[in-house]
Amino acid sequence: MAKAATKGTKKAAAKPAAKMAKPAAKVTAAKMSAKAVKPAAKAAPKATAKAALKAKAQPAKKPAVKLSMLRPSVNNMTVRVFTRAAGLDHAETDAWGLTRTPEFLARNPAHLTPMIEDKGLPRGVLWESCAIMQYLANKHGLDKFYPKAPAKRAMVDSAMFYLVGTLYPYVARATYPALGFPQYAGEVGHSDAHPDKKSEAQKAAIAAIAEPLEVFHSFFRDGKPFIGGNNPSIADIRLAATLEFLAVIDYALPNWAKDYMAAIEKKLGKAYVEPAGDVRGYIAHVKAQATA
Repeated sequence: MAKAATKGTKKAAAKPAAKMAKPAAKVTAAKMSAKAVKPAAKAAPKATAKAALKAKAQPAKKPAVKLSMLRPSVNNMTVRVFTRAAGLDHAETDAWGLTRTPEFLARNPAHLTPMIEDKGLPRGVLWESCAIMQYLANKHGLDKFYPKAPAKRAMVDSAMFYLVGTLYPYVARATYPALGFPQYAGEVGHSDAHPDKKSEAQKAAIAAIAEPLEVFHSFFRDGKPFIGGNNPSIADIRLAATLEFLAVIDYALPNWAKDYMAAIEKKLGKAYVEPAGDVRGYIAHVKAQATA
């Protein structure tokens, strides 16, 4: 009986206590809430002001890579496409008419573009489009464009070197006269040879383009969409940019090359279209001038 009475007493006592606690809790919560609101309301403008001052005080973020380039050039187009496709933080400077100035030559005695400026470089600058893409891909771990696997990387390198050493000289000899670009020293186009001789040299270069083109198709692509496989590599970007120049002489690209260029443009989207637009615009201007 004693135990039962004790339990009943505890329950009975607990109920009034609980009822009494509720109003107290409400009053306390209301007071605390009121106290908490006042300081917060006062602190809000100060916090906003501090945030605004902090935002103003922060200096503008400097681009990771500075790129000096020439818009009508496919060599320059190559790096412009790559930096966009890779999503690299960069800033472009149009170096048209500036590459022979003392300021430019002090940094780049070869007076070539594209040229990047980057803290990690021993001399602070780097030119040659293929070297620039290789460096940036290595630095930022862009395996998608430049695979780390030795065998796959070797094929990308081989394709680029073959392009620079074999295909591009043909393209330059074939297109530079029409583009109004100076020929390289030692070339017939650069000499005082009779115009007929220059025309013959240009025709010979145009005829020679077909062979290396087929090598890219049958050997380097080997049934794949791109040299890099399912995604364009830095070699693909360099090849597509090179083929853009052939439009100035209305070169009849094989169907596979047309499809290949369209596939790269579709895959890279705006990253390709914007720089290509500058090259295409210049070519259209040159052709319009020739027929005027």
